Amino acid sequence: MNSSRLNIRGTILRNEPMSRHTSLKVGGVADIFAIPEDAADLQALVSQLSAAGVPWLTVGRGYNLLVKDGGIRGAVVSLERFNGIDRQGEHCIRVEAGVENLVVVRFAQQLGLGGIGFISGIPGTIGGAVRMNAGAYGEGILERAECLTILRNGEIREFCIDQLDYGYRRLSLESGDILLAVLLRLEPRDPESTEEEIRKDLALRRDKHNVGFPSAGSFFKNPPGQAAWRLIDGAGLRGLQVGGAQVSELHSNFLINRGGATAADFLALAGKVKSSVFASSGIMLEEEVRIVGEAD
Repeated sequence: MNSSRLNIRGTILRNEPMSRHTSLKVGGVADIFAIPEDAADLQALVSQLSAAGVPWLTVGRGYNLLVKDGGIRGAVVSLERFNGIDRQGEHCIRVEAGVENLVVVRFAQQLGLGGIGFISGIPGTIGGAVRMNAGAYGEGILERAECLTILRNGEIREFCIDQLDYGYRRLSLESGDILLAVLLRLEPRDPESTEEEIRKDLALRRDKHNVGFPSAGSFFKNPPGQAAWRLIDGAGLRGLQVGGAQVSELHSNFLINRGGATAADFLALAGKVKSSVFASSGIMLEEEVRIVGEAD
């Protein structure tokens, strides 16, 4: 599809390198990279793509994304301009998908609300956090969600959380669904208490997760009752390198781009990690990062 035929108020880019839009700094080109202005603009875009038979996928800031070197045929839809946030009633806030996680925590803090400080140091947006049910210290963001606003089959709909299937690091939606916003129910919390929670979370992640090179955060999910990094360490893989991709020497569940890495390097390294961990522990690791696109 010729992107010049798309008629939206937002931005349309053609043959856009996805390495510019992922924290791993790898990935081939997307045929179309679209940035709609708002929900109505998104509806118009999706309607046009559907009519033309063009597939699409949505992204936030690309913190949990590995795009293969062959790139993405069709369209990538960025929700980076979905940055609205407001109070809804006494204890709730409604947050659009493109708002950064720390901004959400700070907004709630100013209202004397809290309980989500554990996402302070998680890079990315609330949309990405909800899609993967991000969390820490035994908590997940969907435990605080009242309902989600979703674009489904061209229609914007509200879903209560008990209508949805979710669990550890996952939210199951229908194919083609686009998450637009989440309504979070928080609890009264002294701003100073929240500030201390934020400081501790940021300091912890700075100490443990500042690996010094581009990464996607935790690459593998923690198996039940296990820590992925311990399993990787136990297999003797800390520092293992394939091309420009390496198992971080500082945190072994982080795969980092040492420079010049390709998506193929990361996929080969991840394969070696999974097979070695299975050989040493009998546990098959599962990727936490979202892997999309076509091989070269």
